[in-house]
Amino acid sequence: MSQIDIRQVTAGDHAAWLPLWQAYLRFYKTELPEAVTQSTWQRMLDPNEPTHAALARVDGKAVGMVHFIYHRSNWAIENSCYLQDLLVVPETRGTGVGRQLIEFVYATAKADGCNKVHWLTHETNATAIQLYERIAERPGFIQFRKAI
Repeated sequence: MSQIDIRQVTAGDHAAWLPLWQAYLRFYKTELPEAVTQSTWQRMLDPNEPTHAALARVDGKAVGMVHFIYHRSNWAIENSCYLQDLLVVPETRGTGVGRQLIEFVYATAKADGCNKVHWLTHETNATAIQLYERIAERPGFIQFRKAI
């Protein structure tokens, strides 16, 4: 496989990012209003927002994406980093793209002064869990939520 190039998104990356975002939403069997997608994209480009995104490319083709958000914590002075969304296209899974996207987030968050990176995945996402258990700690917390 060719070298994997990962960098934060710029305004010119919308056409490469959008199909990955749509595939991610399909994977989780969800739909969002177009206004949410547009707002998400604009937030990722705004340097005053804590939301970030990066694309992984192989031979110039976008094959993966990651979104991450910096936030305060009452348990530390430094910000934490929530890795919210991660997708690698099926044909490149198992080649290191996912690991490199996560490591990109680790390095970026550390450089920006965060003290940890954390994320969630669905309990049925066995392939991703295999990777996550090799590169991160599984603390055992259970998520609860209620839409309001």
